[in-house]
Amino acid sequence: MAGIVAAVELGRSGQRARARDALTALWERIGADGDALHRCTLAHYLADLQDTAEAELMWDERALAAVGGLTDERARQYHSSLQVRGFLPSLHLNLADDHRRLGDPEAAREHLAAARDLSRHLPGDQYGDLVRDGIRNVTRALDAGSTQRLDSHP
Repeated sequence: MAGIVAAVELGRSGQRARARDALTALWERIGADGDALHRCTLAHYLADLQDTAEAELMWDERALAAVGGLTDERARQYHSSLQVRGFLPSLHLNLADDHRRLGDPEAAREHLAAARDLSRHLPGDQYGDLVRDGIRNVTRALDAGSTQRLDSHP
């Protein structure tokens, strides 16, 4: 996780290519059957560093697939407050946005519905508010027929 966090910080500091390279190298080291928490986290952040919506979709799908193998017990080994159900709204939101940007409103609406339903499990904190705002923003963009990247989407 330390390597993933360090790479994410590179990306947040504007060093997208270096962050993408570092996370890709970690993905290759972890492997497709590696620790589910590492795969989910890594794929989730790696999606944000892609240059195309198609590549983002691939990584967001990997993140959702990896969360299927994650348990609350494993998540809490990293941080005592984590629960798998807290990951799901954001993962579905990202997939909804990917499908919206790729011009697939039906798939986007399915993932938005899942994100909206699962968001009831989110706390009333900054993270929960961020995801709920993201759901509203993607819904508005979808309703408007926009396929443009949203600056405000996490």
